[in-house]
Amino acid sequence: MTLIPPGSTIGILGGGQLGRMMAIAARPMGYRTAVLEPSTGSPAGQVSDVEVEGAYDDRSAAEELSSHCSVLTYEFENIDAETASFLEKSMYLPQGGTLLQTTQHRLREKQAIQDAGVPVAPYRPVTDYESLEAAVEAIGFPAVLKTCRGGYDGKGQEVLKNESGLQEAYSRLAEKNPADFVLEAWIPFEKEISVIITRSTTGETAVFPVGENIHENNILHQTIVPARISGSLAEKAYAVAETLAGHLKLVGTLAIEMFVIDEETLYVNEVAPRPHNSGHYTIEACETSQFEQHIRAVCGLPLGPTGLLKPVVMTNILGEHVEPVMNGLQDFAKEHIHLYGKAESRPGRKMGHWTVLRDSVEHALEDSNNVWNTYIK
Repeated sequence: MTLIPPGSTIGILGGGQLGRMMAIAARPMGYRTAVLEPSTGSPAGQVSDVEVEGAYDDRSAAEELSSHCSVLTYEFENIDAETASFLEKSMYLPQGGTLLQTTQHRLREKQAIQDAGVPVAPYRPVTDYESLEAAVEAIGFPAVLKTCRGGYDGKGQEVLKNESGLQEAYSRLAEKNPADFVLEAWIPFEKEISVIITRSTTGETAVFPVGENIHENNILHQTIVPARISGSLAEKAYAVAETLAGHLKLVGTLAIEMFVIDEETLYVNEVAPRPHNSGHYTIEACETSQFEQHIRAVCGLPLGPTGLLKPVVMTNILGEHVEPVMNGLQDFAKEHIHLYGKAESRPGRKMGHWTVLRDSVEHALEDSNNVWNTYIK
């Protein structure tokens, strides 16, 4: 274990909103931050002490970043794994490159989850159209074809309902990303939940309350906490998180998205080795935020308590929502509004989030939706 004391500089690979909120959390703890991002003025760069401009796979830029830092972390899993492994040899990267390589490739990720003894939806690897036909024969319809790399918020995937359109769906994905794919069985689920677990360099773990996720157009719209599930199912979700954290030798934060099939059954959908959109509620609603917890973990500090202070609903603000939110700012600003400082606003892009705390989930959800629906149709 290496203790990184306050006063040190934490390097962040990636300059998006997650890096921004890491940097904001690190500041009152006494840390400085430096960020690597292809362009200056990024969300994280705006609030960091040092900005290094360079591509994620630019080793000279990565070395410059490392020259400022005592410890490195990353804010999203599509950072070049080879660069991370390169830095791991010369700098202190407690999360390591192995977990990054696993989670940035859907097939490797599913295999790792399965190896941990945790259930996932039936799947088959796909490398060409012939192997897709064989995979469909094994799994059946409906199914989802996904690229192994780079997909998020519904990107890089096609829902397959029958033989009609199979070739076209494959061609659309292969044209944009002619790499390997995975075919997953379509799982009819009651709801999606997520659990965020943090494991420090000392092996200490802490789990945040289970969140219930509502999606619109394949993008997370709201996270409701506590999730509207039974206590026994919540305990199963926590057990899954602990199992995966141990099996993956986690250091830092891991978000685990799960499908609730019934009162007894959970399937893991995917994992992300960093703070997660569905954990933004922790900033106001928990004793310790997911971002502070991540900083504590990679710096070797004791983890903070994760108790829920009040029931909460977090709603994403996308590009198409920014203007109506600004028009209704007097109402939105009565609650907790976060805007990420992105220069370009476009539909589907996450520009901020909005958090409402109340004495009950029902009250938080009602008040959130009343304001939201007043301004956003």
